Amino acid sequence: MNKKDLHPESLMMSFGYQPELSEGAVKCPVFQTSTYAFKTAEEGKAYFELAYGLRDAQPSEEMGLIYSRLNTPNMEILENRMGLWDKAEDCAVFDSGMAAISTIFLAYLKPGDTLLYNQPLYGGTVHFIEHILPSMGINIVEFDAWDDPKEVMKGIRQKGQGDSLKMVYLETPTNPTNHLIDIEAYCNLAKEFSTEDKKVLVTVDNTYLGPMWQHPLQVGADLVVYSATKFFGGHSDLIAGAVMGNTQWIAKIKEMRVFLGNMPAPWTCWLLLRSLETLKMRMERQEKNTREVAKFLHHHPKVKTIHYLGFEEDMDARTRRIYRKQCSAPGSMIAFEVRGGEAGAFAFLNNLHLIKLAVSLGSTESLVQHPASMTHAGMDPDERDRLGITDELVRLSIGVEHPDDLIMDIRQALSDV
Repeated sequence: MNKKDLHPESLMMSFGYQPELSEGAVKCPVFQTSTYAFKTAEEGKAYFELAYGLRDAQPSEEMGLIYSRLNTPNMEILENRMGLWDKAEDCAVFDSGMAAISTIFLAYLKPGDTLLYNQPLYGGTVHFIEHILPSMGINIVEFDAWDDPKEVMKGIRQKGQGDSLKMVYLETPTNPTNHLIDIEAYCNLAKEFSTEDKKVLVTVDNTYLGPMWQHPLQVGADLVVYSATKFFGGHSDLIAGAVMGNTQWIAKIKEMRVFLGNMPAPWTCWLLLRSLETLKMRMERQEKNTREVAKFLHHHPKVKTIHYLGFEEDMDARTRRIYRKQCSAPGSMIAFEVRGGEAGAFAFLNNLHLIKLAVSLGSTESLVQHPASMTHAGMDPDERDRLGITDELVRLSIGVEHPDDLIMDIRQALSDV
């Protein structure tokens, strides 16, 4: 039996780990050490040559263990498993989602390059793009998630930015409004501005739908990035990030990671390995629960608007086409506007009992927050309103509780608005 033929949920139990190398332990131990002993000086030299990119690996030669800033058994096993969901050649994990995102930018953008990115985005990503990258001499160009890719391409040409375009950065669905972006269309845009000497990379933040319900690499993206804190970790007890793609693109990111020193500790990797074993079950339950909660909210008199990908009948033709092309389920995120402005939204939030008022998403417990005053507080207020991140908007991440209990909690909280 070829293990590669098994489903990811089966491979999460053992792929990349050999019990006989760890005293027969069924589960991978935590390798809590800072450094590793070499058998010979020649072995140490060979390992460092690979680590510093001084030569290519020989056939069947693997990178050996040197120092925990470079690699650890827990991290290597984790990377082998995480990439299976997206059918990625390779994976690099980090100590946070922002560490993963910033390392991609630092690895592939240099002064004079141009980054094309969508709005809205996660607030931390927006801040890094709009405040950090320009200080490094990197040009940034934004577009709205609902813009026509052909018009975006036309605008780049008219402004003479095609020659310097180096990366397209997408977040779809968008955080927190659940707008969809056509990944394939922006991959075609990237190809239009790529040359023999310059590849325009397409990077997609897939955190919002997670590794079960959308696979950007399968529709042409070069890199997919996650806050692994979310569905991969899924228990609100760790912080981590991940980037996936082919070996060529990930190698440069791993090289940058070595010198930034932003890899996850062995214990974090071990916790993620634990969580991967139940990822499919958790995400399926969350998605099922979300359908029930969304149905309740859909026509509630205290709810002004709802942003949820499970109502295809409410989608415009463009959004429906994108959803059917690149998504396999609507996921477990809902955003909705509570009537009554910020006061109405706050009254709702303050009267919840089962659902926790906290940022983050994709965890076993349901979480709710107010984007305009929390995760997206750093944005210009007029820009927030333009993008639909209003004072009335709340963002709800559904967990694995019983859906009847979640609906009961939401019902009683809305009754006080």
